[in-house]
Amino acid sequence: MNRARARRALAFLAGAAAVAAVLFLAPWRDGGGDGGAAREPALPPPGAGLDYQIGGAYDPPPGVEVVVRDRGDAPAPGAYNVCYVNAFQAQSGAEDEWDPDLLLRDAAGEVVYDEDWGEAVLDLRTAGKRERIAAKVGRWIDGCAARGYQAVEPDNLDTYTRFPRLLTADHARSYAALLADRAHGRGLAVAQKNTAELAPDRARTGLDFAVAEECGEYDECAVYAAAFDDRVLVVEYTPGGLATACGQWADRLSIVRRDRAVSPEGAADYVRETC
Repeated sequence: MNRARARRALAFLAGAAAVAAVLFLAPWRDGGGDGGAAREPALPPPGAGLDYQIGGAYDPPPGVEVVVRDRGDAPAPGAYNVCYVNAFQAQSGAEDEWDPDLLLRDAAGEVVYDEDWGEAVLDLRTAGKRERIAAKVGRWIDGCAARGYQAVEPDNLDTYTRFPRLLTADHARSYAALLADRAHGRGLAVAQKNTAELAPDRARTGLDFAVAEECGEYDECAVYAAAFDDRVLVVEYTPGGLATACGQWADRLSIVRRDRAVSPEGAADYVRETC
């Protein structure tokens, strides 16, 4: 379903000193310090307090146990941390960071863009290209592990739904499985981002839990809850969506309402509500 998604910030990894400090402070981390040694991924606790901070990090409010942040930000000490990665599209203005043949092109040879975000779409149509793209994104995943995150959220799994003449669900599933393998090799759990229709394919994709935007608004929470054993991070953007999600799932799923810009605390448009 093509719907509004949370704003994403450009990510830049911090220096080695910050990495070392985060690794020392993160109690959920049970592996080695370089993110290279495989360990069993820890899954987010069902129904835990949630904050979704991909638009900018700030101190989590009391009661928050799970925090999602952009890969350019350090994890929150003492929380279960999920690392946001834009995995299916290039960041706006970052097309030159990709080999030209890895950008999806139309019949005229023009790069295909997700116009809502100004992002070039990545070309997942062949196994070789999927492997090359996964290798690049995999280095970002390695960085998440090295910084002390416990999980990764690869965004834009649903890109194929916006370009059905060029991309398919099978392309998305196959690529997602490559990312899951890379993350699991670094001891990270992997989220399915939206795309309820792919939730029953969990065994094929290897995804461990869900980040579901507006599943209350669109009556999709049950699909994710069934597929991922209630390990679902629900992000709503409207009062009605929050009311529905809380009314049906407050005792089972992690639920938060944020403003659509996912603004940091203190910003003029900052909104954060829970059940």
